[in-house]
Amino acid sequence: MSVERNGHVFNAGFAIAVALVLSSIVGAWAYTHAKKGEQTVAVTGSAKKRIKSDLVIWKAAVTYQSTQLSDAYKSLSDSVPRVKQYLISKGIPENQITISSITATTLKGKSRDESGEETDNGKITGYSLRQELEVRSNDVDKIAQVAREATELINQGILLESGAPEYHYTKLGELKREMLAEAAKDAKERAKQIASSTGSDIGSVRSAKMGVMQITPADSNEVSDYGMNDTTALEKDITAVVNVNFAID
Repeated sequence: MSVERNGHVFNAGFAIAVALVLSSIVGAWAYTHAKKGEQTVAVTGSAKKRIKSDLVIWKAAVTYQSTQLSDAYKSLSDSVPRVKQYLISKGIPENQITISSITATTLKGKSRDESGEETDNGKITGYSLRQELEVRSNDVDKIAQVAREATELINQGILLESGAPEYHYTKLGELKREMLAEAAKDAKERAKQIASSTGSDIGSVRSAKMGVMQITPADSNEVSDYGMNDTTALEKDITAVVNVNFAID
């Protein structure tokens, strides 16, 4: 339909079409910018560091069995002080050695019932006494060596059970904060690389979540969903992980 106004022909249909086109352009522009503001990139950052344990806990035990309680006690009373003196002679300070109380177990005889199953017959056949020595030290290298050499006591007739040393790192709380900061920096760099490949920039952090900490023997690939805290290795690798969501500008 056309309308003549002041000598000009006004095409109403054309005007409506132009208006629709303009409104579509404006709407698309607004939609695109709104969507761009909502875009995010999720990245995982990590940091790894080699550490050396600064605390060792080593436990050894002396055990004796005898048909007479007094005989087992005498053997234990003679041997434990000898073990302690052996440790001191190796350069371990006396205040780093702790001796536990004695634990006693009554040994009972066995017999078979009509079905052939073995059961206690209630008769006392002897006694087993055990006493444990624990060493806690920051001289991890020395204790590791002493733990390996302590089997020498077996040659002296002492029934020593030497456990594997436990290696710990006492500054873990402070190190965790440092490692998480490094992992966050790594996440930011990864996000920048991803955004720049599409011609965008990263904006503010939308969300961040700390992953579990993995403390594993050096060069180990073992991980756990619940995190790991290895105590078997003198040297360890600590790995921190963070998951971060960045806005895309």
